[in-house]
Amino acid sequence: MGCGLGVVLAVIMVISLVGWALSLLDFSNPIRQLQPVPDNVPPAAGAEVPGIDVHAEGRTSDKLSFWAEPIAEQTGIPEPALRAYANAELIARDAWPECNLRWNTLAGIGWVETRHGTYSGDYFNRSEINEEGFAEPKIIGIALDGSPGVAEILDTEGGLLDGDAEYDRAVGPMQFIPESWERYGLDANGDGVPDPHQIDDAALGAANLLCSDNRDLSLPEDWSAAIYSYNRSTDYLIKVRDAAASYALGQPVQ
Repeated sequence: MGCGLGVVLAVIMVISLVGWALSLLDFSNPIRQLQPVPDNVPPAAGAEVPGIDVHAEGRTSDKLSFWAEPIAEQTGIPEPALRAYANAELIARDAWPECNLRWNTLAGIGWVETRHGTYSGDYFNRSEINEEGFAEPKIIGIALDGSPGVAEILDTEGGLLDGDAEYDRAVGPMQFIPESWERYGLDANGDGVPDPHQIDDAALGAANLLCSDNRDLSLPEDWSAAIYSYNRSTDYLIKVRDAAASYALGQPVQ
């Protein structure tokens, strides 16, 4: 009886001590409250990107690490992808100043397309952006073979980018089909080779596509036309808009 009573008293003592320790902790607002997402078109601009020399040699997006680190933590965007979007905004500002492209529009597309280079179609073998900015494993979409609900696009580049010599497939973090990459692909990481599997290049290629036809993305009709040029779907436009608007608020996509 005495031994059993000692055990009970010990348990009570432990519970009391745990309760006292928990009372010292601050559990106020344990879950982050996300702000409502406005439906403005175009969405509000994201955090201002500091100026860097986008004409410098090498991978200029590396110069934006100090800016990207806190925003990546707030938004959930992988830092290499965030730096790539911001770098593409600065290059677009220099090359096509009338376009008024902001990084969070690119981020909205990147989220919808591949969750910023992390969704490969295989839940158990997810991709990630490595230190050089390449998605590993490579992100390659379904064959565009004319199946129900799928366009038919015969191979245009011998399977060089997508590994399919019969049909084209969308590739990389921003999901370019080879035909579009041939038209809009640009080098942004300084290696001299435009590669849709590399996030800096892919983001700049997307910027080139969005800014084509002398669009001004500060205008609702031009912003909408730019998103439709990427994917002609109203549902797609709404998802990109909402993601971009969330990032403008400094928060993850809801």
